[in-house]
Amino acid sequence: MDALTELAALLAERARIDVDIARLTGRSARPGDVGEFIAARIFDIELAKTAVQAGYDGRFSSGPLTGRTVNVKLYGDAYAGIDLGTHPCDYYLVLSGPSSTRFAITGVYLFDTEQLTAVLRERGVKIGIATSIRRADLEAARIYPDPAPTAAFTLTDVHRKLLTLFS
Repeated sequence: MDALTELAALLAERARIDVDIARLTGRSARPGDVGEFIAARIFDIELAKTAVQAGYDGRFSSGPLTGRTVNVKLYGDAYAGIDLGTHPCDYYLVLSGPSSTRFAITGVYLFDTEQLTAVLRERGVKIGIATSIRRADLEAARIYPDPAPTAAFTLTDVHRKLLTLFS
């Protein structure tokens, strides 16, 4: 019974925290919505008016990708695969952390959707939920913490500082 009482108290506390997170983000406290909020603030992305926008979550508002659409993903471990939708978007921005239950962003990857899907189709990979990608694909798209030489985006010191808030 003690474990149930403690669990009930912890879930009530988590519900209060989720309400505060939703108030702050203007969306739910689900990981995907939290990831979109973080990405929008760090990478200057104007999010779509609704969290259920088909294909992409927003558009880059500044920098070399201004106006390009982006689908933001937040995963405990991006090495387990990423969800690629059938609706078009220009880029996938993947925020990844450890596979533990602790929230952290330890890696950020930016994929050019057209290039990624072409490579995957060439390999015969089924594209959809939990699309299998190779470690080399992730490493080539890495922009944080150590950008790949082929990175499509260069982080500023401000980007890095903000990302370290979540490491």
